[in-house]
Amino acid sequence: MNTPTRPLEASGTSGEKAAMNGVMHFSVLDGWWVEGYKEGAGWALPQERNYDNQEFQNQLDAATIYSMLENEIIPLFYRKSSDKSIIPTGWVEQIKNTIALVASNFTTNRMMTDYIERFYNKLRIRHTQLKEDDFAFAREMALWKKRVRREWPHIEVLEYIKPDYSKTDIILGETYTAEVALSIGDLSPEDIGVEMLIAENGTDKVSVITKRYDFELAGFDKGIARYKCSMLAETAGAFNMAGRVYPRNNGLPHRQDFDLVKWL
Repeated sequence: MNTPTRPLEASGTSGEKAAMNGVMHFSVLDGWWVEGYKEGAGWALPQERNYDNQEFQNQLDAATIYSMLENEIIPLFYRKSSDKSIIPTGWVEQIKNTIALVASNFTTNRMMTDYIERFYNKLRIRHTQLKEDDFAFAREMALWKKRVRREWPHIEVLEYIKPDYSKTDIILGETYTAEVALSIGDLSPEDIGVEMLIAENGTDKVSVITKRYDFELAGFDKGIARYKCSMLAETAGAFNMAGRVYPRNNGLPHRQDFDLVKWL
């Protein structure tokens, strides 16, 4: 049963897989269900809205759902073909129709290809990398993480210069620079990545990152690393910018694998 606010796509690939196993759906006609729904093989709420006011629409949808459950769906589950039968034949027919009329119209080739290419193959390669040479690479990464985590609290921002858009207009097509000097203690510059994030306000005042600029190492002397980046103003609008420091190692499969960050 999927009944979100239209048009927030009620039905996805999980529903398609469920239909292949005879799971019946009761959903808004949206997502794949608008193509998959067949009368006698599940139930549907109309695709169209009756009201612009969302509260009114919610009340109508709720009343429709309860009415269909009470008058159609639940009675069908308990309705036997005869007094002697224990099988709700109408319900079983809906199950069969779901497999025959709904599931047969869809394929999981695209879904499985995405899973294999985006996840399974990468996981297989990572697993092989970690276990080879008696887990030498895994030990190396564990020691690196331990060292970086120990030194991370001691990273100190000595200098941070970025465009001050509160005092100076940002002009389209112009290039702007940002610089940062960090005291990194016993870490090496290669252990650290620095980036500038450009974000705009999205819906519900949630910032959406639209651009990332990497800082390049400009110099390193006596434990002080200096980084610099150039940023091209490509898009007009109201934006915020923020710099941050993160652990960097080509052996990390992704950024979330190491939960450290320091905002500038």
